[in-house]
Amino acid sequence: MSEYVYIDNSNVFIEGKRVSAVENGLAMNIWDAINNRILDNSYRMDFGKLHTFVAGNDPSKIRRAMLFGSRPPQNDSLWDIARDAGFETVIEDRNIANREKKIDTGIVVSMMRDAYTSVNRNEDTLTLVAGDGDFVPAIESLRNDGYRVEVVFWDHASQELKNACDKFISLNPYLNHLAV
Repeated sequence: MSEYVYIDNSNVFIEGKRVSAVENGLAMNIWDAINNRILDNSYRMDFGKLHTFVAGNDPSKIRRAMLFGSRPPQNDSLWDIARDAGFETVIEDRNIANREKKIDTGIVVSMMRDAYTSVNRNEDTLTLVAGDGDFVPAIESLRNDGYRVEVVFWDHASQELKNACDKFISLNPYLNHLAV
């Protein structure tokens, strides 16, 4: 059994900062953190630990791990750390308004391509590390075609996304474990 993992870097990292803000008393609850844009900017996620978390006790079961995000500043070492941890990185430039683009669609394209060219639908698992409801149509399509899809994210992931997948795994209990 192999696992194919697709991570939305900004989504998991920024929302982790919100969860940490709640955990550390900077926000009353996750909705306060979201609505008032409260982040714990001291929180840093260790992508090696995330890779290990997703792989469980057997990192060799991950056949492909992809980390998607926008181009970082020159002095940012995140992407080197992610590559060292075993991730393929897909970096997109921000648009003219400095907004992140092409990430969700890039993840969907990679998931679908892998599903129909490499994944054994009877044995393998596609794992999405993102919480956005925009992924629901892709997940429903994959599941309708017999693929197993898991979502790993913070508790406040889209309820529709949680309902669409075979299994939802919360990162909340592992907030401190996943920190640098």
